[in-house]
Amino acid sequence: MFDFWRRALFFPFAFLLFSLLAWITVGALAATLLFSVFLLIYIVLHLRQLEALDCWLADSDKCMVPDGSGLWGDVFTRLNRMVRQHRKEHEQHVAALQHMEQATSALPEGVAILDEAYHIEWCNPLAEQHFGLDSKRDIGQQITYLARQPEFVKYLAMHEFSEPLILNGARQDGLTLSIKLIPYGANKLLLISRDITHLERIETMRRDFVANVSHELRTPLTVVNGFVETLHDMPSLENSMARRALHLMGEQMYRMERLVDDLLTLSKLENTLNALQEETVDVPGLLRTLHQEGQSLSAGKHTLRLELASNCALLGNTDELRSAFSNLISNAIHYTPQGGEILVSWHEQGDQPVFSVQDSGIGIAPQHIPRLTERFYRVDSSRSRETGGTGLGLAIVKHIANRHQARLEIASGEGEGSTFSIVFSASRRLLLCAEDATTDYMPKTDIQ
Repeated sequence: MFDFWRRALFFPFAFLLFSLLAWITVGALAATLLFSVFLLIYIVLHLRQLEALDCWLADSDKCMVPDGSGLWGDVFTRLNRMVRQHRKEHEQHVAALQHMEQATSALPEGVAILDEAYHIEWCNPLAEQHFGLDSKRDIGQQITYLARQPEFVKYLAMHEFSEPLILNGARQDGLTLSIKLIPYGANKLLLISRDITHLERIETMRRDFVANVSHELRTPLTVVNGFVETLHDMPSLENSMARRALHLMGEQMYRMERLVDDLLTLSKLENTLNALQEETVDVPGLLRTLHQEGQSLSAGKHTLRLELASNCALLGNTDELRSAFSNLISNAIHYTPQGGEILVSWHEQGDQPVFSVQDSGIGIAPQHIPRLTERFYRVDSSRSRETGGTGLGLAIVKHIANRHQARLEIASGEGEGSTFSIVFSASRRLLLCAEDATTDYMPKTDIQ
């Protein structure tokens, strides 16, 4: 700092001394004029350097940093060094951006960056193909103006991105996309789209195969089961071993029939063409019926209680909800030791209706809970088969819950019992009319 002021004031101070000497020799007027001329020349030189700087700032990309002398020379030298450094960093950033664009272009997924209002900020070529975008023309446009599929618009409006959206016929017939939105940064969204047409076709073939095989098995199973029952009821059959064998055959035939029925039910639920037939479901009345059926199934071995803390109904399918609720109740009965307690409840969590089954059974270890809804997954194979389960019950419950925009929640621990809850969205909550409600309904009932 001192060096700067020393150099800046050197010439003015020198001319000031020269003018003072001139004052002594030639007089005050001449000395004043001489000093004024010097100041004028000094200011003009500075203004020329300032003009050169202003011209360069007006078009810094095309012009070189001007040359200068004295203090201006130092300033231009430092400025030139900064410009070179800036251009070097800019070239590095451009190279990195090009490298990133090449990498994202090679991705097998479409990628687009959206702001909080779903305006497109950037997209890779595969995203352009999936959504029919043009990166040169559509940047800044809201993506719902360009991709107008009702399912996609509804998915964005719900702001619930934990599960991907399967979108059929996105831009062309036969194209199936899996779409996932990931929030990141400051109110940014990463839209990832993946072409799963081939996987979906394979999954459709699998579902059709299971459905067809299960359907074809029903007839021979029914016939064989009929012959087994006929042989078992024959009065001339006195051999205890034969009767025991026929009894076991009948049990296995019954189990196979249940397995085929569950496979057909699961295939029907998985069929995307099978739209949900919605109606008003009187859940309190349905649960009273299922409570009576559960008591018959338990045969007095358990304390089965029904708690109705809400009178709300649901917009859904009665048969499917009956199947889901019945599955959870029967599972609790089968996996709860004799003398245990089971609580079936219907209540509201905020504005969300909740059906839950709580038991005091054997419980489930934490590592098994995420896989319970997989087909044929068994925590204990031998114990599961003893109870007569098919291994498809919870898979069916999960599919029914998904079709009703609900989620299945499981809370359990070994030896601590289990709680299975189906939490429905508030949009499916309905209030029963006075004439529809059961006459003995109370705001909260506890039925043994």
